[in-house]
Amino acid sequence: MKPLNNFGVVLVICAVLMSAGCAKKSAVKDFDAANSNSESNARVKKGVKPEADPEVAVIETETYGRIVIELYSNIAPQMVGRFKQLIKDGFYNGTTFHRIDPETGIIQGGDPLSKDDNPLNDGSGDSSYPNVPGEFSDIDFSRGIVAAARRSASPAMDGQPEITEAQAMDTANCQFFITLKRQPEFDESYTVFGKVIEGINNADVIAGAPVADGSDRPADKVVIKSITLKPRSEFIK
Repeated sequence: MKPLNNFGVVLVICAVLMSAGCAKKSAVKDFDAANSNSESNARVKKGVKPEADPEVAVIETETYGRIVIELYSNIAPQMVGRFKQLIKDGFYNGTTFHRIDPETGIIQGGDPLSKDDNPLNDGSGDSSYPNVPGEFSDIDFSRGIVAAARRSASPAMDGQPEITEAQAMDTANCQFFITLKRQPEFDESYTVFGKVIEGINNADVIAGAPVADGSDRPADKVVIKSITLKPRSEFIK
């Protein structure tokens, strides 16, 4: 979502942000409100070194090659568990990286609604599973970090209830984003659950793909052909 409309990161209600030019962006659970929430501070897991799981997630795109992600169950057990379950379900196959921002250095994907032909709903979808509580840590948002998209706080509007900052912390579901450069404003505000260990340059190319006019949506779909789980030993010698 836009880290969401309803980014799989945070639900962004563009009407509220019209003056900031949000109207032309794809809907997303979003990272746009990063570091606006002090609610996460008391929930941050500190001083824990990430330990890679025996399995990695292998993203195969249709036209941009492969991206391999190691997963950190010791940092975010619930989000890693959800990601693995959705991979086993085949949930991500055919979804897209629906939001790209080379200036910010982020690509976001994992929304089931990105499979359809309506780009305006991209970023607003979830899986059928319940939301995952925030699992915040003091891992820096450096190049290659993979994190869960979630909703942002928003007022009641158009029949939708208000989402408080505290509630927004626990709205991760299925969407995820990859940071391509240091993003300190995201620190301790989004659930880090992995890191790219192969294919980061492919993610760079995705981020630099042409976008639809006035938006952060790729002009041509960046399709995720599949995400599978494979032994990490195949990629780390």
